[in-house]
Amino acid sequence: METTSLLQQIRDNWLLVFLFTLFIVVVLWAFRPGSRETHRDAASLPFRNEDRPAPDRPDDASSDEKDRS
Repeated sequence: METTSLLQQIRDNWLLVFLFTLFIVVVLWAFRPGSRETHRDAASLPFRNEDRPAPDRPDDASSDEKDRS
């Protein structure tokens, strides 16, 4: 086996291990316990209004409805 092909195989294998590890880290970071509020806030961005922004928490919506009547 030539030295260059051996080095290429080692490089390819380590790149695969690195990319797989990076993928696992990104998935774990996205599903970490403290990210639920961040994801809810990002999910409600399209529904926010310039005149009256969406409430920060879902339980605030019920108090806004009471304030209007």
